[in-house]
Amino acid sequence: MNDNVIVFDDVDFVYGIDNDSELTDKQGKNTEYEANNRSYFENYHKALSGLNVNIKKGEFVAVLGRNGCGKSTFARHINAILVPVNGSVKVNEMDTKEEKYLWDIRQFAGMIFQNPDNQIVGTVVEEDVAFGPENIGIDPKEIRTRVDNALKVVGMYEYKEFAPHLLSGGQKQRIAIAGILAMKPQCIILDEATAMLDPAGRKEIMKVVHDLNKEYGITVIHITHHMDEAVIADRVIVMDKGKVVLEGKPKDVFSNVEKIKSYGLDVPQATELIYELKKDGVNIKEDVLDIDEAVEVISSILKS
Repeated sequence: MNDNVIVFDDVDFVYGIDNDSELTDKQGKNTEYEANNRSYFENYHKALSGLNVNIKKGEFVAVLGRNGCGKSTFARHINAILVPVNGSVKVNEMDTKEEKYLWDIRQFAGMIFQNPDNQIVGTVVEEDVAFGPENIGIDPKEIRTRVDNALKVVGMYEYKEFAPHLLSGGQKQRIAIAGILAMKPQCIILDEATAMLDPAGRKEIMKVVHDLNKEYGITVIHITHHMDEAVIADRVIVMDKGKVVLEGKPKDVFSNVEKIKSYGLDVPQATELIYELKKDGVNIKEDVLDIDEAVEVISSILKS
């Protein structure tokens, strides 16, 4: 049985195509001519270029890459904000180009963006969390249950009658997550959702996300610039120029320090420390991701 819930199959995407051109229909969808003539796009910058990615049910995937590498474009394809120019994206076996699947896809895969203020629409926390279920016609009693449960999951139930503007950045982002949870998604996409938060706010959001993944089996796709957030993922994907250039478990990916740096990225601080010691001739293991492990490894060498 195929347990991939998200499948990118040879996906190209370009910005700047004139949707009124003779090569597109009235909805801006790509015609068969476009799909079979990649040479048409040679003069355009491809935000995604022949992208192939599979994500399994319940997996926690971190997506890394410098600005402009295609991370956010990738994320917006998962819940059909964007659709491929070439190739296909299937979410829970639904093709994102098929309009009939649009709402089902967006219920399956909820998205959390960078700025929580841009996602909050209610004047009271519980009203905001109820917004999504109300818009898809959920029974009011069920909405009440969903709102309460979602707020409890993210640790914000006691704030349900607060005005969102009184909350911290981390708390607002938890409310945004609760709003997605009230829709009962099977997948959550965080598009640099911790970028505007302080370290404490980032830590609290990552705990919520980690718990959702491990305790509830929700598939998580976390796009981030913070390497310390990527180390808790099951798998790390590194993108560059619209393609996957590195992929694997965090220890395997971050052991390629030089290669990661060649793509304009950093590595976790502990990994950097071990890498520098290795360069100086210290015989030390390389696949270290956190400070506690680095201290343990260095201490064992000093004692020997």
